[in-house]
Order: sequence, then structure tokens, then C-alpha cells
Amino acid sequence: MPAIPPELILLLTSLLVAWLVFTWFIKVLKASINTALSVAVIILVLQLLFGIGPQEFFQQIFSLPEKLGELFRRQ
Repeated sequence: MPAIPPELILLLTSLLVAWLVFTWFIKVLKASINTALSVAVIILVLQLLFGIGPQEFFQQIFSLPEKLGELFRRQ
């Protein structure tokens, strides 16, 4: 039985690793796009139904840690 050349083994494992990294990247990209679309829909609904703009929304998001800290300090 002839031995498998090391170059072939290296090529096949490299292709396998490249495929795994590529599929992981696609999954991360899909999740990121899904999250971005969800945030965009939420902001659009807030804008249309309540008149809350993106600046106000993100201002509240950025002040959330401070508000949570105040809430825990009171207890």
C-alpha cells in the first residue's frame, strides 16, 4: 500500500480548516446582519409610533449603565 504524500495531507487539512473558518465567518455575518436589521426595525417602530428618534434611543442606551448603577446603589 503506497504511503500518502505529506503534501496531500497538508493540503486536505488546510482545505478543511479554511472551510471551517469560512462557515464560521458566514454564521457570524448572518447573525450580525440579523441583529442590525432587528435594531433598525425597533428604531423605525419607535420613530413612527412614538416619535422617538435614533439620537434619543442611543442616548438612553448609553446612559443605561449609569442608571443601573444608581439603582443598585439605592438598595
